[in-house]
Amino acid sequence: MQLGLGAWGEIQDQTFDFFRQLGVDNLVLHLPDLPVGDHWEFRDLLLWRTRIEAAGLKLTAIENFNTCFYDKIMLGRPGRDEQIENIRTTIRNLGRAGIRIMGYHFMLNSVWRTEYSPRGRGGAKVTIYDHDLVKDAPVSAIGEFDDETVWANLTYFLKAIIPVAEEEGVVMALHPDDPPVPKIAGVARIIRSIEAYKRVIEIVPSPSNCLEFCQGTVAEMCSSAEQVYDAIRYFGGRKKIAYVHFRNVSRCVPKFEETFIDEGFVDMLQAMRVYKEVGFDGVLIVDHWPALTGDTPLGHGGQAYAIGYMKALLKCVNSC
Repeated sequence: MQLGLGAWGEIQDQTFDFFRQLGVDNLVLHLPDLPVGDHWEFRDLLLWRTRIEAAGLKLTAIENFNTCFYDKIMLGRPGRDEQIENIRTTIRNLGRAGIRIMGYHFMLNSVWRTEYSPRGRGGAKVTIYDHDLVKDAPVSAIGEFDDETVWANLTYFLKAIIPVAEEEGVVMALHPDDPPVPKIAGVARIIRSIEAYKRVIEIVPSPSNCLEFCQGTVAEMCSSAEQVYDAIRYFGGRKKIAYVHFRNVSRCVPKFEETFIDEGFVDMLQAMRVYKEVGFDGVLIVDHWPALTGDTPLGHGGQAYAIGYMKALLKCVNSC
């Protein structure tokens, strides 16, 4: 196993310095700063990869397409076939630029939280979700969508793009719906359970049809830590985890808050042991860390705390 960090926004040389100072080699590029058209060009992707490698780091994955690349695909609206062809072009360009993992989601109305406040340990700011505050939300501007419709749209998408990804040696890694509740604002959220994740990998059986295993969101689905460990065993044992968002939460839905890595309901040392048990050899990255008092806008202190804890866990697991 290896550790990594995400990078987003305006990435400068200091970003690379921060990675190296923490002893982290793997970078996951979130919504890269690329010309916004209808797909990503080979040359632009290659320039990102070589820039990161010149800094002594590895571009492990790109995370999230621009919404305009596949909004019609997610909604099942006219123009989705053109968007699919553009996504197929982007996948080809990723593979030929030597970028092997593409993380994406299929959340029609994005991530939801109901509060961001200093309720964490020592007054750290954390994000909170309380479904009671959301259950009567008005119908979204995109309209109502039921489970069957969203599953049909995802299936159509996967059947069109996974064969191309497999040809190009690219792994498509699906993030679950966060929060994993049945519906928000009239819009179904289908990747809300372990069974849903299992269904996804069976739609198109392929080494390229994998999961961006957000352990925090998986924990939000589960009523016990043992269920989280079992999910790691199930998907890790089948080589379906492309990379991991290694974070912790206070409890499962309908209400939870994101916590420091060492204080949620999942024993992160045990989780790390299970990743090793199943032979996971990919990257675990810091995700959704609490905001520390006096930290930088990009949360360098929070990231450093989490990565330091993860390095200690990994050393412990590897020495046992």
